[in-house]
Amino acid sequence: MLIGYARVSTEDQNLGLQLDALTHAGCERIFKDEGISGAIADRRALNDALAVLTHGDVLITWKLDRLGRSLAHLIAITSRLEAGGIGFRSLSEAIDTTSASGRLLFHVMGAIAEFERSLISERTLAGMVAARARGQHLGRARKISDEEALSAKLAIERGVATCEDLAVALSVSPITLNRAMTRVCSISGAHATKRST
Repeated sequence: MLIGYARVSTEDQNLGLQLDALTHAGCERIFKDEGISGAIADRRALNDALAVLTHGDVLITWKLDRLGRSLAHLIAITSRLEAGGIGFRSLSEAIDTTSASGRLLFHVMGAIAEFERSLISERTLAGMVAARARGQHLGRARKISDEEALSAKLAIERGVATCEDLAVALSVSPITLNRAMTRVCSISGAHATKRST
């Protein structure tokens, strides 16, 4: 069975062109998502289309970007279809995974997507290493600065205030304050070690 899937991003857009193309291609059933971005993975009509597809069926879209906005998402969907013995055809790009050349093209696209993800991962890791070397903090903004944590530690050591009192004053939990004080201790310990060597 040939199953069609059509999608428009906004309610103002018209599905007519896609529906005509899918009908002309011989689709027996057509599922439609209206006003749904391609970036959204969980789409009701797409989920319904995927649910009715069985071995030997073919999912047809007008263009690749109607099925998914990212190459990784497209590969994930088509891999799922392939695992179930289901073909995929994109009319505008003339891609058809029921043919050997169509399957080859999609595997090449998948390899390129994987390579691109690896490059992004490597660049991200290199950037994080460089930022740490420059002493930059990575991740969420800290709730307590190093200075506040050091002052709190000294106040507790001198018996001026308790951890609980200081946590309330700093609008954090005692656990967060303890972590910050531990962080300051490890930083000051590392600096002391460097000075002694």
